[in-house]
Amino acid sequence: MSDLLSMDDALALVLERVQPLEAESLTLEQAVGRVLLEEVRATVDLPPFPSSAMDGYAVRAADTPGTLPVVEHIAAGRPAARALRPGEAMGIATGGVVPDGADAVVPIEVVGQKDNNIQVDVAVAIGAHVRAIGGDVRTGAAILGEGVHLGPPQLGAVAAVGVATLRCARRPRAAVLSTGTELRCPGEPLGHGQIYESNSTMLAAALVGAGAEVETLEPVADDAEAHRRALERGLTGDILVTSGGVSVGPHDLVRSIERELGVEEVFWRVAVKPGKPVAFGVRGRTLVFGLPGNPVSALVGFELFVRPAVRALQGAGRPGPRFALGRLGSSRPRNVSRDELVRASTRTERGEIVVEPLQGQESHMIVRAAAADALLLVPRGEGELQPGEPVRYLPI
Repeated sequence: MSDLLSMDDALALVLERVQPLEAESLTLEQAVGRVLLEEVRATVDLPPFPSSAMDGYAVRAADTPGTLPVVEHIAAGRPAARALRPGEAMGIATGGVVPDGADAVVPIEVVGQKDNNIQVDVAVAIGAHVRAIGGDVRTGAAILGEGVHLGPPQLGAVAAVGVATLRCARRPRAAVLSTGTELRCPGEPLGHGQIYESNSTMLAAALVGAGAEVETLEPVADDAEAHRRALERGLTGDILVTSGGVSVGPHDLVRSIERELGVEEVFWRVAVKPGKPVAFGVRGRTLVFGLPGNPVSALVGFELFVRPAVRALQGAGRPGPRFALGRLGSSRPRNVSRDELVRASTRTERGEIVVEPLQGQESHMIVRAAAADALLLVPRGEGELQPGEPVRYLPI
């Protein structure tokens, strides 16, 4: 096994070959799920004016405790007609502009009301329930950096500071190709020795989730010319992901035909279980991944190598894989020569994530994988991991 690359070394080789894609300007609606390619700075103070954090009454702290006449009601977006004078109060809605002369807000639920007066029974502190100008961010301050993934909180922040467009990498164009004479599309009748093709569906879904635009090519039989036509088409995009045909059998044609088509193979075989025969190469700027045909092996190869590459193409600052921390639920033997990714389920116990390996870990058992929400990393070595040990896992 000494000729096998480590998982980390293989990932480094993949990321070295990634050339980030060109940028485009997007509206905030278009930028959902994309990766930011330039720093964003606030165009306004936020809040841009002193505002009320509560529904209540704007007052001068020095006038409390006491009985105060209510001289005006301030709605959000409609400032007061005049400044607050000593001995007065103004009703104010959450988000309303605190009027000049006021330095505090009293919540509506803690005052007594009679006729057009309020009774404040306690002394109110200066600044109570008042949001200061720029309390969240000041004009010109950086709010997001290059490489940030744009989810709901990030886009909300961008909108709040008045930025209308963002520079993001375009979506990678990916093609998915499954190979094997035995494959049939779901819904077709199966002949003896045939199976339903599931990898392209799984891999296309994973690619879309990683931010790519995906073309799923028709599965090809174990025929050199059929492989050549399909692979040539798949090599026109940014990423080509194949499944099957990357081992050493007489019908494993993918790697040899890719070489004929000008693909430079960067590595083949990684010290990981399942998924050892994974291959990676490049043709020009196109990244070419050859994943094993066993579905779980393909899934593992995707999460370890393809997903980080798709994110890196888009300029992600931390492309992954994004391992999380938890504790092992039950013992798990280690593999002496290969790191292992074990299908597992997670649960929360006493505030910690417990990762429980599932039964049925053979690489063809894709239906068993449907019950998993994690891939548990079992580092190579002697012996076994014990319950309660800290572990790393990939959420899936």
